[in-house]
Amino acid sequence: MRKIAFGLTTVALSIAATTSHAGEVEVLHWWTSGGEAAAINVLKEEMKDAGHTWKDFAVAGGAGESAMTVLKSRAISGNPPASAQIKGPTIQEWGDLGFLTNLDSVAAAGKWDQVLPPVISETMKHDGHYVAAPVNVHRVNWMWANPEVFRKSGASIPTSWEQFIVEAQKIKDAGFTPLAHGGQAWQDATLFEAIALAKGSDFYKKAFIELSDETLRSQDMIDVFTTFKKMHDFVDPGFSGRDWNIATSMVINGEAAIQIMGDWAKGEFTAAGKQAGIDYVCFPAPGTSGTFTFNIDSLAMFQVDGDEAQKAQQDLTRLILEPNFQETFNLNKGSIPARLNMPRDKFDACAHSAMDAFLASSSTGDLVPSMAHGMAVNSMVQGAIYDVVTNFFNNESMQATEAVDKLARAVKASM
Repeated sequence: MRKIAFGLTTVALSIAATTSHAGEVEVLHWWTSGGEAAAINVLKEEMKDAGHTWKDFAVAGGAGESAMTVLKSRAISGNPPASAQIKGPTIQEWGDLGFLTNLDSVAAAGKWDQVLPPVISETMKHDGHYVAAPVNVHRVNWMWANPEVFRKSGASIPTSWEQFIVEAQKIKDAGFTPLAHGGQAWQDATLFEAIALAKGSDFYKKAFIELSDETLRSQDMIDVFTTFKKMHDFVDPGFSGRDWNIATSMVINGEAAIQIMGDWAKGEFTAAGKQAGIDYVCFPAPGTSGTFTFNIDSLAMFQVDGDEAQKAQQDLTRLILEPNFQETFNLNKGSIPARLNMPRDKFDACAHSAMDAFLASSSTGDLVPSMAHGMAVNSMVQGAIYDVVTNFFNNESMQATEAVDKLARAVKASM
């Protein structure tokens, strides 16, 4: 039997699916920050308007590790929720285990094959059948900056990682924290992959999609680790364990200059009443202007019993792709709609930039799935990369050459 990343065995296949109350959908997710909560509340209200009951099952944790732990436990006990926030290769893993339900009838009625880009529609399918609905597209390789901190520091927005180091030192000398960061494994990986992406999309694909041993051991990868370690000089002493949205608030409040984070960070600026281009500015992470690392949030649908429960689940699935929800959710979340040809007039300059970059990179081959956010590799490989990256970042004595060897070995062992 092939490895299943989340440790479920074939015994789980015989477990009966959950039985929901009439017209109720229980939804497991980790949208718990201010901007995220405002976004998901839109869907809750639409479900209520449709006559259904939404049972919220929110588990805090920016990358969803805690939520996935809870989901595994619920599934093994035979009581998974009706819907869960799952993405990327993990959708395939749950599909292989037989837990997910076929959504083809809803997708056909909504013409999903026409309104979704192929890179999204294929991610939502298992064995050619829709089993999940996409709520958005996140660009991960963003740099969020407080222009006032830059002015006070006499620093310029960096366009390369070499320049980042120079400008960050100016900011540090001026008494500000150059890089707002949270010392959690997924945040370390987000910063690490942004540095790796600056080596080009071909390098990125070979390293984090093809998992090429040669690339993982290359001089380019040594350079990536070397630059990554230098970032430690520009975070504040309290970074360890900090949640991502707290790091975002440091930029919002003028304590820090920059955060390297996906565009869910923009939802926090929006929730704080800040305006793009005035209170904060957004740029691609240094050296990555022509590339786009994507993270697609989606809700996968688990098998449920009962006509009313199935009807509620189908309505939830349908509403996710409706233009009204796609617009309102993404305005709050900071992301861009998964649905094509949506009106842009309510979206800000950062969203317009993301929409343009998404379309352009999809035609040049520079649209790549985020390793740090579960879109490129299964969770076993991702976990192996996480361990090496975060241990290196927090180990002053470990050299980049040693980290590269550890990375290649860890990836090979997890495949």
